Amino acid sequence: MSIDVEDYFHVAALAQVIRPDQWGDLPSRVERNTEQLLALFERHNVRATFFVLGWVAERYPGLVRKLAQGGHEIASHGYSHQLIYNQTPEVFREETQRAKALLEDQVQRPVRGYRAASYSITRQSLWALDILAELGFTWDSSIFPIHHDRYGIPGSPTAPYTLETPAGHQLQEFPLTTAKLFGVTIPAAGGGYFRQFPYPLFRYLFHRASDHGRKPQMFYLHPWEIDPGQPRYNNASWFSRFRHYTNLDKCESRLERLLTDFRFGTVSDSYTDYQRQQPETSPDQRVRLA
Repeated sequence: MSIDVEDYFHVAALAQVIRPDQWGDLPSRVERNTEQLLALFERHNVRATFFVLGWVAERYPGLVRKLAQGGHEIASHGYSHQLIYNQTPEVFREETQRAKALLEDQVQRPVRGYRAASYSITRQSLWALDILAELGFTWDSSIFPIHHDRYGIPGSPTAPYTLETPAGHQLQEFPLTTAKLFGVTIPAAGGGYFRQFPYPLFRYLFHRASDHGRKPQMFYLHPWEIDPGQPRYNNASWFSRFRHYTNLDKCESRLERLLTDFRFGTVSDSYTDYQRQQPETSPDQRVRLA
C-alpha cells in the first residue's frame, strides 16, 4: 500500500491551469485528507508507505512525524512534483537532496525509498537513477511497465527486480502493477485506474496480477482522491478533468472494500516477503534499462 502525499493542486493534470507560484495561495487539503487515510488504515490494521512531497513536508512537518509515529514507512516523492524529464540533472539533484534531508530531519531516520512525480522516470530520464543511488536511496518505485502519454517504460519487468543504473549503481525496483487481459497489458496499480474502472474489474485485475494474492503487487493512491469536496477547475481540458475528478465520491468506499479483499503492508516489507518467496537457486534478476 503506497500513498503519494501531495495536494490536489500539485497534479500534472491541472498543471496547465495552476502554476507552482500559486500553490501557496490556494486552500490546502492534504493534511486533512491524509489523516482521513490514516484513520482508515488504523481501522484495518494496515501499515503503508507514504511517499511525501518535499513541498508538503516543509509546510506540515507534524503530519510527517505523525505518519512515522503510526508505524508507516516514509519515502520521498521529490520536492516540487515536476516531471523529471523536463528538469536538468542539476535541478533534479538539488531538489531531491533537499526533500530527502527534510524528511530525514523530521523522522530522524534514513529515507531509502523514492517515487518520481507522475512516474516520470522514463527512457528519457534514466540518468535520474544514478542521482538517486548517489544520494543514498536504495530502492525506487517509479517505473510503470506500460505505454502512457506521460510516463512508462513498456517491456520493463513487471515483478520486483534489481535495477542496474547507467553508471553501474544498483537499486531495488518495485514496479507499478499491471495485468494481462486477452494478451493486452492493463494498468492495475491504483490511482485514476482504481477510480475509473468498475471496482469488480479492478479487483479482478489486481487479483490476477498478484496470482490470487500470493505475489506482492504495488497499489497507490493520493490523499486528494478521497476528497470530492476539493475545488473544481472547470477551465482545465475535458480530458484533464476526466482524469482528475472521475469518481472522487466513490474512491474512499472502494478503498475500504480493497482493504478487506487483499492484505497490504509497506513497500519494504512487501519486497522482503517477495525475496523470501524466491527459490534459493533462483538467480538475482538484474536489469539494465536502455
